[in-house]
Amino acid sequence: MLRVGLAMLQGARHEHAEALRGAAKELHLEIEIVECRRADHVDESLDALVLPGGESTTMRIASRYESLLGALFEWMDTHPERPVLGTCAGAILLAAPEEGRAPYLAAGISRNAWGRQRESFEAVVDVSLDVPKATYQETEPAGRDRFAHQPLEVASQAASALKEGFPGVFIRAPRFDQASVECTPVVHLGEEVVGVLDGKKLGVTFHPELTLDRRFHRWLLHEANITSEGA
Repeated sequence: MLRVGLAMLQGARHEHAEALRGAAKELHLEIEIVECRRADHVDESLDALVLPGGESTTMRIASRYESLLGALFEWMDTHPERPVLGTCAGAILLAAPEEGRAPYLAAGISRNAWGRQRESFEAVVDVSLDVPKATYQETEPAGRDRFAHQPLEVASQAASALKEGFPGVFIRAPRFDQASVECTPVVHLGEEVVGVLDGKKLGVTFHPELTLDRRFHRWLLHEANITSEGA
C-alpha cells in the first residue's frame, strides 16, 4: 500500500484526496492518504506528497504554528527520489521555497500573474507528461470529514475536454517566468509553459483536482509505486 501525504495547508485539499482515490482505482493500486496537518505527520513512511493550491503567503503564515512547511521541505530534501505534485500555490512553494533554501523547480514563478479572481478562466492545455493510460473510473463521493468539510462536486462537462486535451482550471493562477524555465516543460497553454517537471517534482499552475481527468495524480502514484518497488 502506498502512503501519500496531502499537505493540509489550504485550497482544494479534499478535492485532491478525491482525485487520488480515483487515480488509485484507475491504476488498481491501494493507497492511504495521510492528511499532514503538523510536522510530525510528515514521516519517513510517505511515498509521495501533494502540495495543493491556495494563497501562498497565507499558506506560509498558517503553517508556522505547527512547523508543517519546514517539515515538508525537509522531507523533500531527504527523499529527492520520491514524487511530489504541486498545483497552483503548491507550484509556488516548489519554485520559490523559503529564503535560503534552493528551489525544487528550475523555473522562476510569479504569484497571481494572470490577474485578480475575476480573471480566472478555464482552457484546454496540452500535456506531454509520460503517464500510464487508464479508463476513467467513478468513485463514491466522500462524505463530510470530522471538520464538516466535503469535496466539491466536479462538473461532469469537464470530461468533454478529455478528447482534445486537459481541461485546465486557472484560478488567480501564477505564471512561470518563461525565460527562466530550465527544467522540462510538460504542459503548454498555446506557447506558454504552464507545467514543468524537475526530477520527481511536478509543478502546474492550474488545478487538475477540479477536473475528471486524473492523469497528474496517476503520474504521482505511478512514480511512487516504481520507487517503492525498487526500494
